[in-house]
Amino acid sequence: MRGTRIALFPGSFDPFTNGHLDLARRASLLFDRVVIAVAHNSAKTALFTPEERVAMIEQSVKGLRGVSAIAFSGLLVDCARRVKAQAIIRGLRAVSDFEFEFQMALMNRRLAPGLEIAFLMPSQEYTYLNSTLVKEVARHGGRIRGLVPPGVEKLLLARFARPPRRKAKSR
Repeated sequence: MRGTRIALFPGSFDPFTNGHLDLARRASLLFDRVVIAVAHNSAKTALFTPEERVAMIEQSVKGLRGVSAIAFSGLLVDCARRVKAQAIIRGLRAVSDFEFEFQMALMNRRLAPGLEIAFLMPSQEYTYLNSTLVKEVARHGGRIRGLVPPGVEKLLLARFARPPRRKAKSR
């Protein structure tokens, strides 16, 4: 009997989008366990804390068998070793993603030769989607329904809620 096949799906997930959910679902069909690893990147100013992102992911993936979320910092390969992952899942939306992902894959392979990298393409409806675009749309009051899971939508709308305008007093 083979061992449990575990994949690590890393990213900032700030916020978790329907594109991320699509890749998590696809990965869950290929692996026994998928661990979504929320990276803490001190070089970026995140909208949500790693703990908030883990909670939003856990809520979003409730219906997916074997999918969970954790936060991590440091080298991705060290996180992969901790969770005993055999593979890293990376999404490729467009050709522009490939060069960066290819370089990262080669470095991770050098650091952990037995760790495979699996590139997955999202469904066509999510190829344009990324967290930065979603935040911008939400920040400016645009409609984000269908871009993120419902729980994430509520959190984003609350984060960018504007106080009601006060009416000027007439004299």
